[in-house]
Amino acid sequence: MFWLTDAIEAIRDFMSLGGPVLKAIAVAIFLMWVLIVERILFFRSAMRDQARKIHDDWESRSERRSWHAHQIRELMISRFSLSVNRGISMIQTFVALCPLLGLLGTVTGMIAVFQVLAVSGSGNVRAMAAGVSQATVPTMAGMVGALSGVLFVTLLTRRAAREVEFLEDTLTMDH
Repeated sequence: MFWLTDAIEAIRDFMSLGGPVLKAIAVAIFLMWVLIVERILFFRSAMRDQARKIHDDWESRSERRSWHAHQIRELMISRFSLSVNRGISMIQTFVALCPLLGLLGTVTGMIAVFQVLAVSGSGNVRAMAAGVSQATVPTMAGMVGALSGVLFVTLLTRRAAREVEFLEDTLTMDH
């Protein structure tokens, strides 16, 4: 149980190093990962059921060659595509937002350094170190958050495109 309190204390210390911007970065990363996990779970469960239902509905049609049938097929594929791609653009937004928040942390940290320099001159190294820490920690956190999201958003985007293409290929146009 001591490891848990040590971990919580280490996280609290890290969060205090980066200043208020680091809290915003943490929220953005948390929300990004909630969306990533939701998409992964969707691909593992609900998407398969949805694709199977669309396939069964299409195959149960008696007529599949007319213009009307073709439009119904396109509608089914479009709805599936919307469902599969839902949330991916929001994940991409969070991936892009993380480095920008890190840059905001850099700017606010450097402002703190300049305020220390203006008040006490260059002699107070300890006070300047807090501002430098506040400038570098959010930058690092923003980059780490973005890099962790880039891999998964790429995988999710490719998987979504592959699944839509597979459904398109399996819905036959004969009869």
